[in-house]
Amino acid sequence: MSNSSPTNQPGYFRRYIDLVKEDELQDAFVQQSETIKNLLPSISEQKSVFSYEVNKWTLKEVLQHLIDSERVFTYRAMCIARNEKALLPSFDENEYAKMSSANRRTWESLCAEFVAVRKSTLFLYDSFSEDMLELVGQAANNRISVKEIGFIIVGHFSHHQSIIEQRYL
Repeated sequence: MSNSSPTNQPGYFRRYIDLVKEDELQDAFVQQSETIKNLLPSISEQKSVFSYEVNKWTLKEVLQHLIDSERVFTYRAMCIARNEKALLPSFDENEYAKMSSANRRTWESLCAEFVAVRKSTLFLYDSFSEDMLELVGQAANNRISVKEIGFIIVGHFSHHQSIIEQRYL
């Protein structure tokens, strides 16, 4: 599962793929697991409702966004790996955030959900054969491979990790 020569280079998502330092997807997931294990528990319940600016998400909303996005990305990967030919829809992250009620939940419950979702992602990606990883489909108006979606998942978290560390902590 190498990142060295992606089959497609989806413009919008390329920025996430480029954040992944590892060449192998499995290595990227393993490395990021350590980051997740250290980052999430370091945030208190009190800090989780912090927003660094008016009309910006709280940390709870950021984590809910990561959960929602990872579910969408893995759904797309599964569909493409199963040879789905239909165009898979995009989603409006701001609408999802607005409707999530993340701020009514505890930080602990959001962290547990994220860890469970990530574990599910790892099981899904472990189930894909090398041929499945190379399959390409249409998601959010981009031609994209199952493998690239995996790198997007890792890079998307890295993107938000950087924002969390720079603006929230």
